[in-house]
Amino acid sequence: MIYAGFLLLGIVAGILSGLFGIGGGIVMVPSLIVFFGLDILDANATSLAAMLLPVGVLGVWAYYKAGMINVKESLWISLGLFLGSFVGGEFAINISESLLSKLYAGILLYIALSYFDLFKYFRKKPKKEVLIQSKPAIHKTWAFILVGMGAGIFAGLFGKGGGIVIVPMLIGLFHYDSKAAVATSLAALQLPVGLPSVIIYADAGHLNIPNAAFIAVGMVAGAFFGSKLGVKLPSSMFKKIYALFLIAVAVFMVYKYI
Repeated sequence: MIYAGFLLLGIVAGILSGLFGIGGGIVMVPSLIVFFGLDILDANATSLAAMLLPVGVLGVWAYYKAGMINVKESLWISLGLFLGSFVGGEFAINISESLLSKLYAGILLYIALSYFDLFKYFRKKPKKEVLIQSKPAIHKTWAFILVGMGAGIFAGLFGKGGGIVIVPMLIGLFHYDSKAAVATSLAALQLPVGLPSVIIYADAGHLNIPNAAFIAVGMVAGAFFGSKLGVKLPSSMFKKIYALFLIAVAVFMVYKYI
C-alpha cells in the first residue's frame, strides 16, 4: 500500500514538473517528510534518486514540438547542475538536520511568497514619464553553466531538481518567455545531473532505491500530463494553491525541528 502512495506522489510531482519546469523535488521532499515520516536527508536522497532517470522526457518532447526548448543552452545548464550537485550534497550531510530544515523552511516561505507575487508591493514603481530601456539578454556559455551550478548546489542541499532556481534566472537574466524557461529547465533536468549528490547521500546511508523507483514511475506519466497543461493553460490559480501548501509545510518543518 505504501508503494501506491509513492506512485501517487510521483504523479503529482511529475505534473508540477511539467507545469513549472521545477523537477518535482519541491513537492516530493516536503511530502516525504510530512506524509511518509522520512527525515530530511532521507527525503532529499529519495527525491534526487527519483529524478536521475529522464522521468520528464515525454514532457520535454511536448514542449520541443511546440518550439519552446533551446537544446544547446539546456545542455550547458545541465553541465552546471552536475558540477553544483556534488557541492550541495557535501554541504547537506555535513551540517545539522535542524539547521538544514530551518534553511529549507525559509526557502519554502520565500518561494510561496513569490508565487503570490507579494514582493511587488515592496518594489519601487518607475515614474511614468521615464522610458525604461530593457537590458540586453545575456547569452554567454559560462553564464548558463553558472546558473546550472547555483541550481545544482541548491538541489544537492534540498533534494530538488534545481528548476526552482533555473526558471526565474532564465526569465530575469536571459529574457526568456516564461513557458520557454519552464521547457528549457525541464530539458536540462533530464540528464542524471543529480548523480554526485545521490552517491554522497547513498554512501551516508540515506537512500532507499525501491521508494525512489516507484516515485520515478509516477513522474513519467505526471510530467507528460503537466507539460500538456503547461503548453495550453494558464497556471496562476494552481500556483497560489501550491503556495499555500508550501507555507503549511514550512510551518511544520520549523515546528518539527525547533
